[in-house]
Amino acid sequence: MTIHDKKVIGFFSYASPSEVLCTDGAACIIAASEESMKKYIQELYPTKITNRTIRKTRFGEILKGLELGAAYAFDKDSYSIFYPLAKEIGLDVKEANFTEQEKKGNRFFTVQIDFKKMRNKNI
Repeated sequence: MTIHDKKVIGFFSYASPSEVLCTDGAACIIAASEESMKKYIQELYPTKITNRTIRKTRFGEILKGLELGAAYAFDKDSYSIFYPLAKEIGLDVKEANFTEQEKKGNRFFTVQIDFKKMRNKNI
């Protein structure tokens, strides 16, 4: 548990507990705002009417998911909230270059951490 666990990082979307909105690379999308998330849903499912829930997600929830091996795809604004908190607690995360990401056609920056490798490094 960290002092930042309750800090809201952004929003995620799901249709069911096993159907979370993900990128093609199977990373859970985190959007900085509810409006941004609605836009991403429309872009990913333009012809499908989907019954999705959009919910706030906090740093502690994302951290728990990362510890379980999940990957997260942050938009620019949500990563600007997540990144300094992650660095502060010692996570091995990279500074995102969204200009480069956009040149490659990606609007998201994906984070997945090998906690086992990280723990072995610190022993």
